[in-house]
Amino acid sequence: MDPLDAIDDTAAAAAFRRLVRHLRHRSDAQNVDLMGLSGFCRNCLSDWIGEAGGLSKDAAREAIYGMPYAQWKAEHQAEATPEQLRRMEESVAKNAA
Repeated sequence: MDPLDAIDDTAAAAAFRRLVRHLRHRSDAQNVDLMGLSGFCRNCLSDWIGEAGGLSKDAAREAIYGMPYAQWKAEHQAEATPEQLRRMEESVAKNAA
């Protein structure tokens, strides 16, 4: 059994909420950089929570971003550089492995 599965759901939910609040606070951490380092970002989290909870894409993104996605993009998202995009593509390719 994976030790992760032994974590109580209440504790796991609390840790997830803490992660989401941390990402909300760190709006300077761009999604493209998160993807470049780890192969996932806020959008991935919103997709996963939407799938798990039966939420629409918009509702799931608002739950993760703490505001409508379009508003978050307008306020916090910078244009990705070619280097950021290259790192993201390399990192995402590792997800398939």
